Amino acid sequence: MSEIKNLKPECIWRNFDALTQVPRPSGHLEKVQQFLLDFAKNTGVEAFKDEAGNIVMRKPATPGMENRKTVILQAHMDMVPQKEKTSTHNFETDPIQTYIDGEWVRAKGTTLGADDGLGVAAIMAVMEAKDLKHGPIEALITADEETGMYGANGLPGGELEGEILLNLDTEQEGELIIGSAGGVDITATLDYQEAESDKTDAAVKITIKGLKGGHSGLEICEGRGNANKMMVRIVREAIAEDEACLASWHGGNMRNAIPREAEVVLTLPKENVEDLKAIVAEYKETFNNEYKGIESDIEVVAEDVALPEMIVPQEIQDNLVDAIYAAHNGVWRYIPTMPEIVETSSNLAIVDIDGGKAAIKILARSSSETMKEDLSTSLESCFNMAGMKVEFSGAYGGWDPNTDSELIKVMRNIYKNLFNEEPTVQVVHAGLECSIILSKYPGLDICSFGPTLLSPHTPTERAHWPSTTKFWDLLVKTLEEIPAK
Repeated sequence: MSEIKNLKPECIWRNFDALTQVPRPSGHLEKVQQFLLDFAKNTGVEAFKDEAGNIVMRKPATPGMENRKTVILQAHMDMVPQKEKTSTHNFETDPIQTYIDGEWVRAKGTTLGADDGLGVAAIMAVMEAKDLKHGPIEALITADEETGMYGANGLPGGELEGEILLNLDTEQEGELIIGSAGGVDITATLDYQEAESDKTDAAVKITIKGLKGGHSGLEICEGRGNANKMMVRIVREAIAEDEACLASWHGGNMRNAIPREAEVVLTLPKENVEDLKAIVAEYKETFNNEYKGIESDIEVVAEDVALPEMIVPQEIQDNLVDAIYAAHNGVWRYIPTMPEIVETSSNLAIVDIDGGKAAIKILARSSSETMKEDLSTSLESCFNMAGMKVEFSGAYGGWDPNTDSELIKVMRNIYKNLFNEEPTVQVVHAGLECSIILSKYPGLDICSFGPTLLSPHTPTERAHWPSTTKFWDLLVKTLEEIPAK
């Protein structure tokens, strides 16, 4: 029996524990969809799966609360599948292995899935509860939020009846989120004719690992290392100094996660191998000095490998390397009127070059549509100059803050009365489904909140279990004090 079941509030952690036993990586949601439908049936609440793969549940008001506005509780069912290099975990078949580390809940070698499993668990707790006071409740548990917000984008109009939306998908307890950034996926591709490697050459694989990674919105401002941006410095110098040729490059694997690892295979004259290894050793020291206080124990390793038969032609190689080097990564601009909040950023998330195909994937975010367009055009221009085809996909708009929100006024008062402190009313540099849902249901009054999570989208993801008690208390009291229709 998993020990997290013993944590308080038991209603959240028991349901979250059950959720960890159900595989639910983005793109593979059949098992969790059935799990949620079965849960609703066993609990005795109405539920169905809509055409976008979202699960919708409905629970009637408790006696005497029928005149309250209908509340939509919203979270997403999928999780980011990231694991340590040594982990044998299969996200499509294996349960998440959780453990308690002091005040934190973690997973063994993988992402925990508290983003947004704790939001889903809170919805389950509300749906099964017999002792809460609340008006009519709808639950919207969306599909594939992490890979492109497909569930929210496919949400049919007219499906929901609520007037208030409580999004349970933020990572800092004590914050009431009233706005978020929009985003767009940028993919640059190029097909090329491979060249034969020089049979007298040697081959070296260079690996960068041990970086923190992290959420490419919430943690983009922390100056963490990007494995692809680090690697390009080594590759460019190896080409210039040691006559190296690029055979392959694989870095990062999720568009919304700062890449923690990258590896390249280079070919070069045998007499230059030791010099290349010296360059790699120097970069290991350089990176650890440059990121001191942010990263620790960055590994940069060079090892001999078998000579590949094919490599990237020199002109293509040089153009690709220059484009990766030049492409913006990190914060582009802070909000002028809120200088502590990131407005616009990009994450050079994935680089795959191998077998005659090159693909580079970036997620650009901004709470300003014009600045998002500016950054996107800059990146498009960069990769166009390398002869690459650039496509935009998965675009979603920002969530504009409603500073006159009646809901926020109610929740601020509740928070202060419960905990004798003021909550922070905040705009967050992350993509939330609120903006998409609001575009389909423009009359909604919305707040996003949740317990404290650290390093989502990485194998060091952890949930602060004491904060879930405050999160639950705020949710319960908010449902009790929802205004009348």
